[in-house]
Amino acid sequence: MAGPASQSEIKIRRARGTDATRLAVLSGELGYPTTTTEMTGRLRRVLPKPDHIVLVAETNREVIGWLHLSLYYLLESPSLAEVNGLIVGEGQRSAGAGAKLLAAAEAWARKKKCALMMVRSNVIRERAHAFYERQGFEHFKTSKVFRKTL
Repeated sequence: MAGPASQSEIKIRRARGTDATRLAVLSGELGYPTTTTEMTGRLRRVLPKPDHIVLVAETNREVIGWLHLSLYYLLESPSLAEVNGLIVGEGQRSAGAGAKLLAAAEAWARKKKCALMMVRSNVIRERAHAFYERQGFEHFKTSKVFRKTL
């Protein structure tokens, strides 16, 4: 992979099923390793849903990052969009791809009449925290997240 792209070379588009291999590789960089087969199945479930969008950043026809955003309609708060995942590949960071992905996601959420946009970020991801603050997000809550295998 070449060095970081310039911001003008970065294009944002909706993800396609054919992006599965690259999205899987990037998911591993995010700390969530998966296979192309698993990613293909996930994309098949998510892409048709009107309350989800998966965007990719590409340069020279190579996907260098992705963002998954979903809408939530909750009783306790106004409708909101949540960034479920955002990754820009190592060697491509700090060139504007993440900011472009977030801007496109925000525009989509506004069209869907969302009042809020939020993102959860692991406490150890300090570089990501600084990035989100530069993009206008504010830290408003610290939580513990629990899960249970089904």
